[in-house]
Amino acid sequence: MAIGLALIIILGLLSDYLFRKIRLPGIIGMLFAGILAGPYVLNLIDPTLLKVSSDFRMIALVVILLRAGFATKRETLNRVGKRALLVGFIPAVFEGTLIALIAPYFFHVSLIESAILGSAVAAVSPAVVVPSMIKFIKDDRGTKKGIPTLLLASSSLDNVFVIVIFSALIGMYEGESTNILLKLLEIPVSISLGIAAGIVTGFTLYKVFERYRPRATKKGMIVIGTAILLTWLEKTLKPFVPISALSGVIAIGFIILERSEPIAHTISQKLDKIWVFAEILLFVLVGTQVNIHVAWNAGLAGAAVIFLGLSARSAGTYISLIKTDLNLREKLFCMAAYIPKATVQAAIGAVPLSLGVKSGEIILAVAVLSILFTAPIGAIAMGITGKKFLEKG
Repeated sequence: MAIGLALIIILGLLSDYLFRKIRLPGIIGMLFAGILAGPYVLNLIDPTLLKVSSDFRMIALVVILLRAGFATKRETLNRVGKRALLVGFIPAVFEGTLIALIAPYFFHVSLIESAILGSAVAAVSPAVVVPSMIKFIKDDRGTKKGIPTLLLASSSLDNVFVIVIFSALIGMYEGESTNILLKLLEIPVSISLGIAAGIVTGFTLYKVFERYRPRATKKGMIVIGTAILLTWLEKTLKPFVPISALSGVIAIGFIILERSEPIAHTISQKLDKIWVFAEILLFVLVGTQVNIHVAWNAGLAGAAVIFLGLSARSAGTYISLIKTDLNLREKLFCMAAYIPKATVQAAIGAVPLSLGVKSGEIILAVAVLSILFTAPIGAIAMGITGKKFLEKG
């Protein structure tokens, strides 16, 4: 396992360097390095490491979302709050609905199976979006109108919404008496409870840091450890009450920043350093989950479904931003930022197949293909449009 970890670090750093040299986002290089080193191509990574890759990916995602929280100020969040709700739901509804309607014509599957496919593909990837938005905040691009903060908040809402819909549809397929309206009610409940848990945790940590004044490195480790415990709490309470750990993790950073900017900045600096390692883990391990042989089977039909879905998502994003102060170029940037898919598709793409859904192989193939197509395209589009379209403060 130690050798596998060393290989991931070396391959991740090397691919990041090479892709930056050719002026492409380093995360694309890490993603492809994971695909090549993974079990479906060269099989260089220790299988033991792959078994715990989901835990490593979750830890890396926690680091991202903490950084997002520490970069989110109240006045900016107040300005984009209502808008973030719309952008968090409408694009996913547009994309998932269109895929559910057109998939039966491409793959000859039932409507419920095509709906499961739509929900599996419809989520945007915070793993790709959030680091880019944090970079734009630090570069002071688009911050005057709160555009990076808007996309930080809405991408996590998008994930919660899609995962709840996905689980409801899986339950319906398995014959459970799932009430879709009750499942939809879980979304605001889980987000609210997650934020509440994050607020309490953030305030408690602030008090601890004020009283005991640990070193900045220890503060960073305590924050990460506590945030990971929130994800454990979500899993533990899932049978009884829904809690969105992702929302809570962002709230931790937000509250500490609100209570004390000096403490928040010192922790944020440590998280930036930890992210160098976490980023490699996340994207290389996401790459190892990509089965290119399965993706190949999806063929042109899978590509058509993905790109038609993206067109619907882009339309939904544009509609969500109509009554805002964003100009056309800024709206185009938001549409580009909502393209990439990776983490959610890697996590849930194989679930229907493992549960015996008839078209499980097709769902997995299209989910994998969506990562291969949209993660690189989205990352490149964000970089280009961000520099050209976002006003520098």
